[in-house]
Amino acid sequence: MEPDPRFTLANERTFLTWLSTALALSAGGVAMAALPDGLFIPWVRTALAVVLVTLSALAAGMAYPRWRNIQRALREQAPLPPPALAAVFGYGVAAVAVIALVVIVMGA
Repeated sequence: MEPDPRFTLANERTFLTWLSTALALSAGGVAMAALPDGLFIPWVRTALAVVLVTLSALAAGMAYPRWRNIQRALREQAPLPPPALAAVFGYGVAAVAVIALVVIVMGA
């Protein structure tokens, strides 16, 4: 059975949002890596950049499987799968922000 097109399109928008989030995380990681040496301790800057780019890869890599699983559930009128990586992204971005804030405040 074909799901209501509104749900299919909402699922597609969510998929595209995951890709946009991945792009933003990747840009943030590249920007963090490109900061001048005097702004952050080099190993902290590198660690934050690696975390952001890793989160970017996870978001991009999991976007399609999540879209596919939700589309399947919509077609079968089954419960939607839980957002398995939501906590990873939430806590990961929060950790980067807190560490960056601490480094900025300590450097001021």
